[in-house]
Amino acid sequence: MAKGVQPPCRVLLVGELGSGKTTLVKGMVAGLASISEDEVTSPSFTLVHEYGREGKVYHVDLYRVEEHRELATLGLDELESQDATVFIEWGEKLGEEAPRSCVRIHCEHLGQDERRITVERRD
Repeated sequence: MAKGVQPPCRVLLVGELGSGKTTLVKGMVAGLASISEDEVTSPSFTLVHEYGREGKVYHVDLYRVEEHRELATLGLDELESQDATVFIEWGEKLGEEAPRSCVRIHCEHLGQDERRITVERRD
């Protein structure tokens, strides 16, 4: 799946808490940045993590963002202008600020160890 999100690419992940968004991103970031999954951590408190040297990969977590004006302080527009892959968890919080061209991944928690992942490319 990571091969389909080569830079420049914006990936919005949506879904309820515990649906597997972070686990999915960890695997994809590790593959794209050529690092161990253990090195990829959730940016729940820092909001943005940067990985990779040449092909930059950013992991953004909007879970703690409550007001629309907080989005402006994150510098997402700067990330959008880079030749990078940007994963944005809780992408639905972007509302009208969501990039028109992106990959949208919807994660659903179906049961204890069961998930449904739907991928949609928007151009």
